[in-house]
Amino acid sequence: MDNFLLLMWKPLLACLILTGIHTYLGVHVIERKVIFVDLALAQIAALGAVIAFLSGFDLHGRATYWFSLTATFIGAIIFSVTRTRREKIPQEAIIGITYAVAAAAAVLILSRAAEGDEEIRHMLVGNVLLVDLPEILYMGVLYGLVGLFHWFFRKKFILLSTNPEEAYQKKISVKWWDMLFYLTFGLVVTSSVHIAGVLLVFTFLIVPAVGAILFSEKLSHRLWLGWIYGFIASCAGIGLSYYFDLPTGATVVCVFGGFLILLALIKTLLPKLSKQ
Repeated sequence: MDNFLLLMWKPLLACLILTGIHTYLGVHVIERKVIFVDLALAQIAALGAVIAFLSGFDLHGRATYWFSLTATFIGAIIFSVTRTRREKIPQEAIIGITYAVAAAAAVLILSRAAEGDEEIRHMLVGNVLLVDLPEILYMGVLYGLVGLFHWFFRKKFILLSTNPEEAYQKKISVKWWDMLFYLTFGLVVTSSVHIAGVLLVFTFLIVPAVGAILFSEKLSHRLWLGWIYGFIASCAGIGLSYYFDLPTGATVVCVFGGFLILLALIKTLLPKLSKQ
């Protein structure tokens, strides 16, 4: 146990920080019914990094981060303006198309690099095992500020996610507040993908929120349940990756998925057992 904590406390702390902010954003994403927006923005961020690489920058350097952030902000603006009161084309379709095109473009660009296959793998699952203390501190401060911003304007963000029609009726500038939501969302995703990769970021966003929905209809309860879920699954995933010498990111994703199946079974069996 001592060796485990000594070697794995940094990735464990990083996963807990990621759980904190992404579970909150995931609750909003589920309510908005734009499930793949995180995956799309994460892939856009990865595409920005690949473009920086093609331009001669270090794929993991600071300049590349700003390329990623710029690309993500462009994607966030597109998603905010494509939400309309009466949608002819579902926004989820636009998000899915964006993801597919961004992923294909990234693969095409990386296919020209000698180490392209390795970079594609890193883009998907990241390498949270190698996260260092400055990155953890940066995430903690950045996500704390984003969380504070969302808490301060929580009434508007919750209304836009749960009852957009009421927001229109109250003459709230939906596109403006959507843009703020997606810009802060994109800021978080860009920083997360740099460390954890596309798949792990998507997992932190969606899986705890879905698990919480199984047991509660109330938004605040879902948030707390999602945080508890993410904490337990992160600890279990990192523990398994350490003791069985498995890739950390992929292991955490699979554990989150396994826990979700377990929760779904419990939810299904509980009413039957209570009747016996």
